[in-house]
Amino acid sequence: MPNDVRAGILVDEQWVIDLQKALPHTPWARSTMDLFEVWQEAEPALNQLASQGHANGIALKDVKLHAPLLYPAAIYCTGANYMAHAKEMSSEGSGVDKSKTQPYLFLKASRHCVIATGDEIRIPNVTNSLDWEGEFAVVIGKYARNVSVDRAMDYVAGYTIMNDLSARNLSRREDWPRWGIDWFGHKNFDGAAPMGPWITPASQIADHTQCHLQLWVNEEKKQDTLVDDLIFKVPELIEYLSRRMTLRPGDVIATGTPAGVGRPKGTFLKPGDKVRVQISGIGTLENPVVQGV
Repeated sequence: MPNDVRAGILVDEQWVIDLQKALPHTPWARSTMDLFEVWQEAEPALNQLASQGHANGIALKDVKLHAPLLYPAAIYCTGANYMAHAKEMSSEGSGVDKSKTQPYLFLKASRHCVIATGDEIRIPNVTNSLDWEGEFAVVIGKYARNVSVDRAMDYVAGYTIMNDLSARNLSRREDWPRWGIDWFGHKNFDGAAPMGPWITPASQIADHTQCHLQLWVNEEKKQDTLVDDLIFKVPELIEYLSRRMTLRPGDVIATGTPAGVGRPKGTFLKPGDKVRVQISGIGTLENPVVQGV
């Protein structure tokens, strides 16, 4: 993590409290990754700090926001988890029969892919088909292994926004015809996971399923849904993943994108565009698009 990056909390939606200054003798105040390692201890202390007001705060407009997690051990991404999106991406227009299938997930390399709100999305020179995917993302707050659906939400610390950028022309490999989708090829590249602007604690959102997700490219709205429309709900994703490996504090689960991506219409991001993802109760993730290398 860069030396000048500090962990902080947002107070009254316009002030940022530097945790190292406010809690100088608290080891977990050094970074958000440290904080989530002891989330059950840290959350009450953060609530107490926020209740004291913003007397020692910095105006949000004067703060450079980095990605809220530098960096998750894992970013688990869910494929085809809204019915309308599953249909728009299928050549047959078919959806997902939940009674016959389980969640479909892949990984993104966090240090390579995570960028912050305001950072440039740099189109890599291996693609001219860069697509947007606004997603509701879950941050794990304690170690989770073999967790049942009915206990799964106890392991959630908070929520953030992720844009699961995809290089559509790299989704399949003609040189490897025996295999299916190339998840590494079209999902992993520098800046492929804009994340932020911050993490909203789960305790501050009464019902995450009612969070409203919207995405705009420039001023044109492309995606619009409620998290409640997920096929596999957050507890089901946690149960599925925790059967296979231990989820760690700070791990991120991106729950999938709704209908409205660019591929079905052959419309993709280009230099000069701006992508804005907004989720009610969380905030707005916005990134300009430039040509990369």
